[in-house]
Amino acid sequence: MTAEQPVGAESSRTVRSEYGTLLEQVAVAVFGLDEDHRIRFWGPGAQRLFGYEAPDVLSRHGSVLFPGPEGPPPAPGAPGHDDPAALLVGRGMEHGYWRARLPARHRDGTVFDCGFRVFPVSGPGDGAVLALASRGDELDRVKTNLAFLDALFETCPIGLVMLDEDLRFLHLNQALADMDGLGVAEHLGRRVDDVMITRDGGEFLGLLRAVVEGGPPVVGTLVGMRGAGRPDHDQVRSVSLFPLSGAVGSHTGVGGVLLDVTDREHAVVEATAARQRLDLLDRASRSIGRTLDVGVTARELVDASVPAFCDAAVVEVVQGPDDNEVFDPSLPLDTHRIAWGTALPPPADELVGGLEFVSYPPGSTVHDMVSTGRPVVVPVDEDFVSRTVAHRDRARLLMESGLVCLLMAPLIARGAVRGIAVFGRSAARPGFTAEDAALAGELASRAALCLDNARLYSRVQDAALTLQRALLPTAPATSPYVDVAHRYVPGSRASEVGGDWYDVVHQPGNRVALIVGDVMGHGVRAAAAMGRLRITAKAVARHVPEPSALLAELEVCAQEAGIELATCLYLVYDPDTGRARVANAGHPPPMVIRPDGSVVTVEAPAGIPLGVGGCAFDSTDVELPDGALLALYTDGLVEARGQDIDVGMAALRAALGRARGSLEDMADQVLGDLLPGRVSDDTVLVLARVRRAG
Repeated sequence: MTAEQPVGAESSRTVRSEYGTLLEQVAVAVFGLDEDHRIRFWGPGAQRLFGYEAPDVLSRHGSVLFPGPEGPPPAPGAPGHDDPAALLVGRGMEHGYWRARLPARHRDGTVFDCGFRVFPVSGPGDGAVLALASRGDELDRVKTNLAFLDALFETCPIGLVMLDEDLRFLHLNQALADMDGLGVAEHLGRRVDDVMITRDGGEFLGLLRAVVEGGPPVVGTLVGMRGAGRPDHDQVRSVSLFPLSGAVGSHTGVGGVLLDVTDREHAVVEATAARQRLDLLDRASRSIGRTLDVGVTARELVDASVPAFCDAAVVEVVQGPDDNEVFDPSLPLDTHRIAWGTALPPPADELVGGLEFVSYPPGSTVHDMVSTGRPVVVPVDEDFVSRTVAHRDRARLLMESGLVCLLMAPLIARGAVRGIAVFGRSAARPGFTAEDAALAGELASRAALCLDNARLYSRVQDAALTLQRALLPTAPATSPYVDVAHRYVPGSRASEVGGDWYDVVHQPGNRVALIVGDVMGHGVRAAAAMGRLRITAKAVARHVPEPSALLAELEVCAQEAGIELATCLYLVYDPDTGRARVANAGHPPPMVIRPDGSVVTVEAPAGIPLGVGGCAFDSTDVELPDGALLALYTDGLVEARGQDIDVGMAALRAALGRARGSLEDMADQVLGDLLPGRVSDDTVLVLARVRRAG
């Protein structure tokens, strides 16, 4: 209300305290204490803070507001002289202004931390003070917020600014000053368009004025500008604006958050121009090379290109017996077309798919491309056709196919040209650009590596499998007391071939030794290690009848050969006693199919694998009924990813119990039950039917 307006009269307009002050952020209680420390004034805020209404507290001693007994203070020097009410009055009068944090008590008895500010309000000698009180936790909250805002303006790497209603700088942080190339002090009081120079016809200033005048906030708008201190440095800033009138109140205007995104926007512009090419490359990267099959990989490249990138495509691999053979541009280049596709009508399909083997004459565009190792773009014209296409009929098809330009890219892997990819476009599409050539080169590069991996896969698989089969016995020893059927199933991937082995060895006294082992690892190295162990076992088995002693010899062999881990099961059957002696080095246990059809697992100490060292091996005797069937195997038969080995063992016992017929038939039935599809690890199965002598 105005000064002239009488108390109780209604105001024609609302009168309010200064907006945004601390009084709006923290509840403040106002009360007065006289020189006797009694409460003489009690404001509405004090009622809310302490819980007392004015009639209940006026004239009472101030100690009612604090923990402890209520009543007048003791005489000076007596215990309890420094009671809180006396402190407030005494220190307020003494210092003119005094503040403290003291525990206070609510009417309901709860005690809380409270901040007090006291100062005298009467003349000298009267001793009355006015006290302002607020909850301590609310004061701490405001202090924390203010500290956060101070730290934000001091350390935030993003530009922060406060402008008044005339768009003059009120406050900014160092990050924005650095963007503009001027000090913080050089900004204050200047208009924003004196510091942030734009060439947008006033659009940025219009945004600022609209926010000041009550418009909606602006979020993430990109504005090109230069700072007054860096007039030669173009910037793109992401600008967010919001009104200050509803947030602070002491100044109307606008607040802003500005981020320099110049580098990011430059990259975005470039990426936008190449978005379709990048999308194609991404799709091709996900689809090409999903298998280690040369034909499938080439087909994936064609499918990724047609029709997204071109109207027709072919993939050809270079024919040559030697990988190290140097390309001779004076000789024809012979290729094998392994994949093709087109979206054009005939005769384009006959052009791309009607020829399997192609020969390019010396001096052709293909020779030029292979010599440089870079993609080339050529028009389909008489000059190109006469230089590149050797056969007249093929030349006619090319000219009539509807293709008007070709992009040829070499398939280079491990420093050698393995083939070529040819992409063609009709007149309905724009011609190939330099960016298209770069994309084709990237596609060809990825496809080439996948094709070469597939090619090497075939070679490594053949080498490992050939070595593995050469090192396994082709015709294990036979005996009148032991009939044997054996199977070796290589893994379906080259990296899985190599470590499983088996053997049958005659020993003196009609005894027969059965051996099954598995070298951990894959490929040629595992196959070679397997061969070393098998040869050693076969040589030692004829002279060392004790199974545990033979495993000890194999352990020495493994240590000398650097074989880190291998398992082995060694079993010697004596037909005179009908007993078998077994030693195990970490291998799956054998199973026995009894004459009544029941299947049991031989419980023998598993021992540690070969190559580990440090432990002796034990042997165990097992009684075998006449006509019993032994099953020895490697882990590929019972182990599978995501399946407990006990499940695989149970499945093997069930399969052995179901098998009927000859040993050969039974072996096929067991493998058919347990390995119905492609296998990921090589597998050995040995079935041996034993008979007693006499």
